[in-house]
Amino acid sequence: MTPEQSILPQSRTRLIVTLLLALTVLFFTDLILGSVNIPIGAAFEILFSSSHENQAWYAIIHKIRLPRSITAVLVGGALSVAGLQMQTLFRNPLAGPSVLGITAGASLGVAAVMLVTGSASTAFAIKEMGLGGSWLIVIASSLGAAAVLFIILLISFKIRDNVVMLIVGLMMANITIAVVSIWQFFSSPEQIQEYILWTFGSLGGTTNDQLLVLTVIVIAGVVLTFLLSKSLNTLLLGEAYAQSMGLNVLKARVAIIGVTSILAGAVTGFCGPIGFVGIAVPHLVRSFLNTSDHRVLIPSAVIMGAIIMLLCDIISQVPGSNSVLPINAITALIGSPVVIWVIVKRRNLKASF
Repeated sequence: MTPEQSILPQSRTRLIVTLLLALTVLFFTDLILGSVNIPIGAAFEILFSSSHENQAWYAIIHKIRLPRSITAVLVGGALSVAGLQMQTLFRNPLAGPSVLGITAGASLGVAAVMLVTGSASTAFAIKEMGLGGSWLIVIASSLGAAAVLFIILLISFKIRDNVVMLIVGLMMANITIAVVSIWQFFSSPEQIQEYILWTFGSLGGTTNDQLLVLTVIVIAGVVLTFLLSKSLNTLLLGEAYAQSMGLNVLKARVAIIGVTSILAGAVTGFCGPIGFVGIAVPHLVRSFLNTSDHRVLIPSAVIMGAIIMLLCDIISQVPGSNSVLPINAITALIGSPVVIWVIVKRRNLKASF
């Protein structure tokens, strides 16, 4: 079997099919469960029909739960692919949008809009502007993410040690957090409350127009990442070998950084800073599929990331109650033990780098 055939082993194919089935089940489970009890039969009827006798149930499914579930799929896939690219680029298993400062940079961009506008009413108006406001937040968060990561990349030209680069990324994140803290100190209580609520992370705050924008960005980012899969595979062998194979390492780095910044920036802009997923999911797919081929890892990371986010969203809603827990807390609380278990059992993460 040649690499050009791109035929997955039978066991790997079965695993991917299983993941797709799990994704489907969790997606519909996320639609059914919530503070309002909707029978399964009625939920499916509402989902696949244009109207329903119970207009309240119809509004809950189509205007609240369906956009939230789609957002969970998009966020999980985007952050997983972004983390996969960062780990490959830096050949560091601890790399990710949050650890290397990308998410913090995106938060800095959003803070510049929400805390330096002069009043909390301006931030509220931005959120109510629909598509225009969405682009404003996305551009601000993407520019903040790109700025931080480009600084890290410039430093990486001088320092080749991955551990040192990880420390540099953490320090950059601390700098951005410090700047935001200073802005908060001079901001009004209403602005601070608005920003803090945003930092908790949320999958249920996207409007239909915002969801359309997020969908386009995530799909484009995933497609561009897949087009970079050959470059990502080559970078795993080291920069010297990649250059000997004819890869323009500088262009590849810039492309990877650009796509990662767009994905992480868009997710952060619409849903707030969501951690854990970008670091954990790439390790999960590498361990389960036992491969470093990005042609396999990229689509698998999208599926696995969507599964993790849907599961966390179901738990965060506390089915049967009116409480909704911060999605950030759930992703770390539920996902971290799972990743630790996989690392201890598989013990093959180092071989992937």
